Amino acid sequence: MTLNVAIGGFGAIGKVVAQRLDQGMDGVTLTAVAARDVARAQAAMTRFARRVPVVPLARLCECADVVVECAPAAVLRELAEPALGRGRIVLALSCGALLDNMDLVDLARRHGGRILVPTGALLGLDAVIAAAEGRIGSVNMITRKPPQGLLGAPHLVANHIDITGLTEPKCVFTGTAREAARGFPANVNVAAALALAGIGPDGTSVEIWADPGVTRNIHRIEVEAEAARFSMQIENVPSEENPRTGRLTALSVIAALRKLSSPLAVGT
Repeated sequence: MTLNVAIGGFGAIGKVVAQRLDQGMDGVTLTAVAARDVARAQAAMTRFARRVPVVPLARLCECADVVVECAPAAVLRELAEPALGRGRIVLALSCGALLDNMDLVDLARRHGGRILVPTGALLGLDAVIAAAEGRIGSVNMITRKPPQGLLGAPHLVANHIDITGLTEPKCVFTGTAREAARGFPANVNVAAALALAGIGPDGTSVEIWADPGVTRNIHRIEVEAEAARFSMQIENVPSEENPRTGRLTALSVIAALRKLSSPLAVGT
């Protein structure tokens, strides 16, 4: 059985995923994409071995069994609602926006759809998911990013936090994963994924640092649970096209699609 896949968003993540699917992957085929700049996406399609149509977000579900959301968080519903209403699988990268749209889970349940959250630029979600089957006392995440990767975040704008010209690390946020997702919608979907895997968005604590001394997006997770105590750190190379996004995120989506169609799946 071959899964038809449509991709919503044709930027730093969506384009990489589309190119990999165009190269060929067993059990998965690309059938459509949606893009904010339709002309640019159509021009990019001329370099694909198998061109697919560029369609509006809401029509992706007409072309696919699986809809991959790589778009800005603000358009999550526009893509996910019609797809879930048709019983499709939605791979949602804007899981920060999902926290404020959890009724989409009920929609998926009613129509036989599914929302899958890829690991993205994080690590250790399997361990957190397993620990959550028991009792977890605390989950903390500390994120450090080059200042240019945080510029324009709503939390910084609303609180008049200036991170230009920094010469030393500056903590720009402390709070819950829910608050972090709202204040940094393009930066810390990892915090939302961690929260969904563990003890929820209001129980997961997050610190965000603008650090001129780093060149990678660094996430450190510390978990205290009944079954285990563990800490993990990952240092992601930022995407050349969008420094807010790590290169690993697109690869995580590709791995998730491969897992959907593979006769062997590794991991919880």
